[in-house]
Amino acid sequence: MTMKLKGKMENFEAKKAEYMALVKDGADAEKQSTAWNDMQNALVTDLTDTITTQVRDENIDSQILSARGQNVLTSKERKFFNEVILTGGFAEDTILPITTQERVFEDLVEEHPLLEVIGLQDMGAVTRFIYADPTKTFAWGKLFGEIKGQVGAAFREEQIGQLKLTAFAAIPKDMLDLGPEWVERYIRTLLVESYSVGLEYGLVNGRGPAQDEPIGLTKNVASNGAVTDKTSSGTLTFAPSQFGEIVSGELHNVIKELAVDADGKSRKVLNKVVMVVNPVDAISVQARNTIQTSNGQWVTALPYNIQVVESEEIPVGKALFFVKGQYLAVIAGGYKLNKFDQTLAIEDAMLYTIKQFANGKPKDNKAALLYDLNIKFTASNGDETP
Repeated sequence: MTMKLKGKMENFEAKKAEYMALVKDGADAEKQSTAWNDMQNALVTDLTDTITTQVRDENIDSQILSARGQNVLTSKERKFFNEVILTGGFAEDTILPITTQERVFEDLVEEHPLLEVIGLQDMGAVTRFIYADPTKTFAWGKLFGEIKGQVGAAFREEQIGQLKLTAFAAIPKDMLDLGPEWVERYIRTLLVESYSVGLEYGLVNGRGPAQDEPIGLTKNVASNGAVTDKTSSGTLTFAPSQFGEIVSGELHNVIKELAVDADGKSRKVLNKVVMVVNPVDAISVQARNTIQTSNGQWVTALPYNIQVVESEEIPVGKALFFVKGQYLAVIAGGYKLNKFDQTLAIEDAMLYTIKQFANGKPKDNKAALLYDLNIKFTASNGDETP
């Protein structure tokens, strides 16, 4: 069930924006580290204030909470978090309950649409799997003849455990006095917020194994394994026209490009294409594709059933198109907590690292394409504005 926390956690959102800006600008490691710590500190402070306020305002009765869609623990979860409270914190190498891990994943994909449309998979304890190429997993032959086919080329092993994603958890000691439901909610919210930042960055802009990061959708992989930035495949204007020929024509070209993979093989992409834009550009795209019907209703729709998703990881003035199912994005291995032996700027709190395996990479260089946006509107004085 999705978390319903009241409050906007404005301080955390501001610090998160500062951290993401430094990452995008390629700031040095020390500045990024400081910004990350500031973001985590803000998350702890805002989250503690939010939960403490709810504890004070709500009647913590499991039946009432359940009826309101609030947090109710299973018997195993309750036992686990009660032990955390009794012992004053998490023991070394603690693994969160499976059901808690599942709820973290559900919250991740429900509250962050980009992670859902990318197809993020939770492999549980599995850290590697076999990937099959459907174009090579069959072979024709005589009824009683030998079985032929390039079996070795049809299947390959994909490793998930090569990379790990780490969140730093500061758990205020006062939080333990609020009861197991609120400790669980605190940990779950902290994980979702921390991991969503790391996952969106890695799956969109990750610089590859050489940087201990996933290969993002905005990257290409050369034959020698080098990871480079994608160049623009063209410019989209979404310019108005009498019957929408310009918009449909521009997006037709996008769909046509995605319908052929990097090896020149055709693939089905209709109803599978996602367009990712920065929130700043999302309103412009929406405005150019919104019409008023005869009964006065406003309807927004893109041709070819293209789904639009917002992400701050996409630069302003750019649009990323990708095909669902053509990017491998996985988390695995459970959430392991260990005490953190360094001091952060947080007082009266227990510090932990929470680690999980994660990875991502496109199946080929045309799983996604990057385009420039040049959307202009006519101002009241007749001039065009971006």
